Amino acid sequence: MLYYLFQYLGKLNFPGAGMFSYVTFRAILAMVLSIIVSAWFGKFFIRCLKNRNISETQRDEKTDPFGVAKKGVPTMGGVIIITAILVPCLLVGKLGNVYMILMIVTTLLLGTVGFADDYVKTFKKNKEGLNGWVKITGQVILGLIVGLTLRYSPQVVMNENVSHRIENNVEVVVKSPDVKSTRTTIPFVKEHNLNYANFFNWLGEPLKYQAGWIFFVLLTVFVVTAVSNGSNLNDGMDGMAAGNSAIIGTAIGVLAYVSSNVVAAGHFDLMYIPGSQEMVVFLSAFVGALIGFLWYNSYPAEIFMGDTGSLTIGGIIAVSALCIHKELLLPILCGVFLMESVSVIGQRFYYKSGKKKGVHRRLWKRTPFHDHYRTSLEQVQKCDPGSTVLFRGSGRLQFETKITLRFWIISIGLAAFAILTLKIR
Repeated sequence: MLYYLFQYLGKLNFPGAGMFSYVTFRAILAMVLSIIVSAWFGKFFIRCLKNRNISETQRDEKTDPFGVAKKGVPTMGGVIIITAILVPCLLVGKLGNVYMILMIVTTLLLGTVGFADDYVKTFKKNKEGLNGWVKITGQVILGLIVGLTLRYSPQVVMNENVSHRIENNVEVVVKSPDVKSTRTTIPFVKEHNLNYANFFNWLGEPLKYQAGWIFFVLLTVFVVTAVSNGSNLNDGMDGMAAGNSAIIGTAIGVLAYVSSNVVAAGHFDLMYIPGSQEMVVFLSAFVGALIGFLWYNSYPAEIFMGDTGSLTIGGIIAVSALCIHKELLLPILCGVFLMESVSVIGQRFYYKSGKKKGVHRRLWKRTPFHDHYRTSLEQVQKCDPGSTVLFRGSGRLQFETKITLRFWIISIGLAAFAILTLKIR
């Protein structure tokens, strides 16, 4: 809203109105506003939930191994994050930009699914929440919306080859024509771009591009579902998911800025994506909202984000990477989420294979993986008598804050490495 107001004022030569034409100014302003909104609204929202004794049944039964009770801590904190994202974006973002629209739709759709899950857990006292297939259906619908929009929207185009040079002290930018393409950035490869349509060369020239887009849409559904669920699994300790997601969001914001700047894209030999600068504004609000939320979610937490937050932030990370054609970097960027998901899947298959043989065996003491470090063998034996653990670790329990900080450090390293892949090829 403010963007369009100052665009109008700029035509009237209003002093300072031109600042809103700079994406860096709007991005920083969006981050500041999101921190303020999350801090102010968070205090009000927490007070309202506590006055009504609203807390998740499943959380009420958890106690930190070191004696810090989790009972009575409100959930649904994702409402704070969503509010702190949307308010700055509505104020300083270009609301007609297709990328901004997609990110807002992602936030609202997965926020609604997550809120419904938290509502069932909290008010219906059902620990299981929504049926898993309902959540997956919401993620699949979002994936289809995003994939088909990127396929058919006339605003979604790219320039694969961009270069710039200086002629007579003037910077000259040379770029290829705007095209719709199934190309994506692939790390560690000299040419740097991969065209999904090339997987279907055997179909011939007319059909391979259609098959490439079908593949891209299906890949979008998979990426949205996988990252969203990975983020959900990572939300198990105070500040864990919020901190890791803020780090990942910052890295994607850097990549989005490079992709949206024709000079930077030419320097790094990346595809230039016109209009994607609004992703920088949105991701700045996203990171600011998570930082503000950490004010209340850091150990010991005053509120949990719940599925309202964890599903939403995972979806935002996935869709933002897809919009700038950096989805193949997600296994590196979201390495922590991937590790959590693999630990749960591996534990489940290993446990079931042992059960068929009449033995109870585990890969780790507990999953998701971060819980392994705060669970003792005695606790495992108490819950599952006679079970054996393959990877026991040192046996020392770690404080929740130490586990969280170590996961943050891992995320910082992975984010830095993902950005570094722009030059490693």
